[in-house]
Amino acid sequence: MRTGIGNAQHAAQVPTGMWLGTSLLAANRGQQFAVDDPATEAVIAEVADTTEKDWFDALDLAEQARPEWEATSPRERSELLREIFNEIVRRKDEFAVAMSCEMGKPFAEALGEVAYGAEYFRWFAEEAVRSNGRVAPAPAGNGTIIVTRKPVGTVVAITPWNFPLAMATRKIAPALAAGCPIIVKPAAETPLTLLLLGEVIAGVCLKLGAPNGIVSILPTTDAAGFSSSLMKDPRVKKVTFTGSTGVGKLLVRQSADNLQRTSMELGGNAPFVVAEDADLDLVLTCAMQAKMRNGGEACIAANRFLVHEAVAEAFVDKLTASMQAVRTGHGLEEGTTLGPIITRKQRDRIAELVDEAIAGGARATTGGSTPSGQGYFYPATVLVDVPEDARILREEIFGPVATVTTFASNEEAVAKANATEFGLAAYAFTENVHTAQYFASRLEAGMVGINRGAISDPAAPFGGIKQSGFGREGGTEGIEEYQHVQYLAWT
Repeated sequence: MRTGIGNAQHAAQVPTGMWLGTSLLAANRGQQFAVDDPATEAVIAEVADTTEKDWFDALDLAEQARPEWEATSPRERSELLREIFNEIVRRKDEFAVAMSCEMGKPFAEALGEVAYGAEYFRWFAEEAVRSNGRVAPAPAGNGTIIVTRKPVGTVVAITPWNFPLAMATRKIAPALAAGCPIIVKPAAETPLTLLLLGEVIAGVCLKLGAPNGIVSILPTTDAAGFSSSLMKDPRVKKVTFTGSTGVGKLLVRQSADNLQRTSMELGGNAPFVVAEDADLDLVLTCAMQAKMRNGGEACIAANRFLVHEAVAEAFVDKLTASMQAVRTGHGLEEGTTLGPIITRKQRDRIAELVDEAIAGGARATTGGSTPSGQGYFYPATVLVDVPEDARILREEIFGPVATVTTFASNEEAVAKANATEFGLAAYAFTENVHTAQYFASRLEAGMVGINRGAISDPAAPFGGIKQSGFGREGGTEGIEEYQHVQYLAWT
């Protein structure tokens, strides 16, 4: 149950079964589904398509492992997480090949995700031994208040396709650090990266003698059935999801019957505000980071560039030149800086948003049309004169398209930036400390970057407000999502 992917220069052998604990198995009914390379449209693997019996076998195994894993010392959990980190780093090229082939990320950028994703295991290896409570005398003088944290229990995690390693590691690592078994469903578009991670985790668990079943990885094309079936079982205590706001709302509703803990990292519509006094060279560097990381297929990607009217023309000229320099191609091709969109459906949706905006009066300074030929490619695009009612300003683009609109005052910039139902990330650029403080205090987002275009950090809490969800991943807050608080009244 393994297959080779890649090319002569970059190749990897990846598992294609499901990970039931430390065992690599075929799906219960032997069913499989195809995984495509979005750059070539060719099938690169046939992967186990798990069914309800597989899901509950994983839950049974997790529950058998749970008491022992909960009782494992924080130091032992820490050492297991650190060993997983080491092994991912050792096999970084294999992970990068898997990502490039199944979702199109350029190889160099995929290596960056491997480093970022692995870091969650190192970070939570350190946090595992620092899960602090508190002790205080009762104000009434009748005893001592002791507050401790306990693992919530078995976790179900549903992960997206755009960062197939990192979006999973920042759920798996804190769950294990807290003492919780976890069952993971990778996106059907990108299961190979996570199956490779399953191989690493299984090997480390066997090496260190961890209980079998603390991690299972179950690919399936029946995402709705997976979540609804497992969430009906009261043994599932926590559900964590990264994906669309619509699916997140459905999962929260499903969690009500068993009052399962949930954390939801959902959609975004990030504003990128450029004040009149901003350093345009810094702005351009950060704009390309915030917009073009992962080809724009990122929930914190800059979606709306709001630029002071005095510097808008200069900014657009610089941004257009940088976007024209982007090189499109297969992720494993030397020099590629922009890979394909994940699916034809998603590529066509981006094209539709752009076409609607242009029909409404917007103008493309570069890009703006779907290329012919093989693969789900869309060019790096800059749109100006975008009508305020254009759908592309309201919806998450999730592609390499930058929209530029202008403002005349900082108050107008904040009003436009906050005119969205989403609140995941926001960016603001200024050389004035008072203006920076103004933007930082008024932008409605769970994460705000001031003069920075790259804000993700395993040591910082990642998450949003409003329709972008709730809960945090990373930072000292990340492990708390997998713990409940216990109060002891001590005489």
